[in-house]
Amino acid sequence: MSKLILFSVTLTLCVGLLTGAVLRRAKENARVPVLLELFTSEGCSSCPAADQLLAFWDEKQPVPGAELIVLSEHVDYWDRLGWKDRFSSPQYSARQEEYASKYHLDGIYTPQLVVDGRFGFVGSDQRVALPAIQKAAQQAKASVVISNAMRDEDRVTAHIEIPAGESPIDGRAVLFAAIADNRAQSQVTRGENGGRTLAHVAVTRVLERIGVIDLKLPSSKDVKLSLPAGTGASGLRLIVFMQNPISGHIVAAAAHGVTQ
Repeated sequence: MSKLILFSVTLTLCVGLLTGAVLRRAKENARVPVLLELFTSEGCSSCPAADQLLAFWDEKQPVPGAELIVLSEHVDYWDRLGWKDRFSSPQYSARQEEYASKYHLDGIYTPQLVVDGRFGFVGSDQRVALPAIQKAAQQAKASVVISNAMRDEDRVTAHIEIPAGESPIDGRAVLFAAIADNRAQSQVTRGENGGRTLAHVAVTRVLERIGVIDLKLPSSKDVKLSLPAGTGASGLRLIVFMQNPISGHIVAAAAHGVTQ
């Protein structure tokens, strides 16, 4: 073998080993997505503190090893008590009730933060939230990739890819897609927060069940989500997550900005 060929082979092997090491390091250093769902209401005087904490999680990303993906889900059961929350929906109240059933709670309340479908507690309690987030970040997660997230007038389209054979989790999961306003603000004139200006982050405007996914098989989906009026004044984000239908645990999550 000539010196030139030997050099070429050696260089190729070195590059391959280096690339493999870089990819392994990148995978080891990658942050684990953790979904934070805040059940909140503009009619609840205890909720603004939780809204502010959610904004802190979203902006600062203060938990090492975790990518915090946040959603504000405004419930509607406060709407009859003096102030109708314009972001509220019975869909989010029903989702919270599902969590209460899984946790065997006596009832639902606001503000409640649910971490990765695993832990639920008062949404303004950072002391309890931090260890829950750290525990969730230690759980194995499947991969989900979002691309081509774009707004076309009153709808958002995107491509969702679940890679083949990469999931550390067996079984099936329910795939959800959510559209959220990046930020929102309301002048509240009545109810417990009357006279206050309330700020929100990642306000859920659309939440749709896309289908059931076999976590050990490759899968892809092209989604089209219709937007309600007034959505997206401050920009939009698309959040995709997969959830165990029995335990409620989040087994994959990703977020992507929407091109407008």
